[in-house]
Amino acid sequence: MASIEQVSGFFMPRVTLIGIGAHKEIPARIKALGAKKPLLVTDKGITACGITAQIEAQLKAAKLNYAIYDETVPNPTDVNVAKGVQVYKDNKCDSLITLGGGSSHDCGKGIGLVVSNGGAIHDYEGLDKSKKSLPPYLAVNTTAGTASEMTRFCIITDTSRKVKMAIVDWRVTPNTAIDDPLLMVGMPPSLTAATGMDALTHAVEAFVSTAATHMTDACAEKAIVLIAKYLRKAVGDGSNMEAREQMAHAQFLAGMAFNNASLGYVHAMAHQLGGFYDLPHGECNAILLPHVCQFNFIARMGRYGTIARLLDENTAGLTPREAALKGIEAIRTLSADVGIPSGLVELGKRYGKNVQAKDIDIMTKNAQRDACMLTNPRKANDAQIAAIYQSAL
Repeated sequence: MASIEQVSGFFMPRVTLIGIGAHKEIPARIKALGAKKPLLVTDKGITACGITAQIEAQLKAAKLNYAIYDETVPNPTDVNVAKGVQVYKDNKCDSLITLGGGSSHDCGKGIGLVVSNGGAIHDYEGLDKSKKSLPPYLAVNTTAGTASEMTRFCIITDTSRKVKMAIVDWRVTPNTAIDDPLLMVGMPPSLTAATGMDALTHAVEAFVSTAATHMTDACAEKAIVLIAKYLRKAVGDGSNMEAREQMAHAQFLAGMAFNNASLGYVHAMAHQLGGFYDLPHGECNAILLPHVCQFNFIARMGRYGTIARLLDENTAGLTPREAALKGIEAIRTLSADVGIPSGLVELGKRYGKNVQAKDIDIMTKNAQRDACMLTNPRKANDAQIAAIYQSAL
């Protein structure tokens, strides 16, 4: 019999709806969870583009009372969570609906943790720190990348430390997840690219993770194939519904993979860039991904060769090393094709942030404490992490 250390788990929502028109099920699905007055957690961008009003109309038609917290910011903070908790309590809510991308979902998860368990969101940094279940929780996704609508991951910025706290807790897994491509059509090309590369990062890191299993491999492999086929199409023509729907499936599959195999140094390092400079997570991942792969490939050479084939590269006649390097180059090519900046300095300039080499030391130390590094296939010392940051500048 296997020891407990060898037992693998598989976490995901009890119910998931994916497909065109799935969002119409929101009222029925939140009622099915026993909810009477949900807090709708979203952001100003979702409200400005009319999606929040669209969901509100559905809730009103179903005669459901609700409250709204739409102050979530990209890279949601401990301040967001605290304010959301107050709105939840002031309005005597009994459940959660999160609407948006990873920021809205993570903020809602943080609110749920504190509402149910008390204390502050900082108390839950790490693995499975909660003791009580979240309120009934429905997550409605509007992007194709983070998969936060289905994961047990919750990433919240600690504003005092300028660090993204990685909260990994099976209790934050939403009860129900909804992915409707109709809610994703309005994503601009840059966001489509960033979220798509985020999904690719999830799949790649899960595939080479030390905690990978047959089930997570199957999910990661299919996700990579779909991303290779459809991400360029989704970025090139946002109204291409086939590409939108297939990317919704791809990001969910990638979520299934990393939700159970975890991640690696790409995310551990990207979290620091988000916490320190408030840079967008998906683009940080995309820039770091080939550099971390270059560091990792000697530990997972065969797997990076497989990634090359999944990305539709011809590896016939190549040595394992050549095939692995071709896989990493294919990632670089895809990233460039969809318009991801070539380096962190360029990314910083795009968002008015000054990314500097002098900050690498503190980000390196914080990355080494991030929970995501635990399943990276090759362990790095501080000098090696710093060198990866340097090469990605």
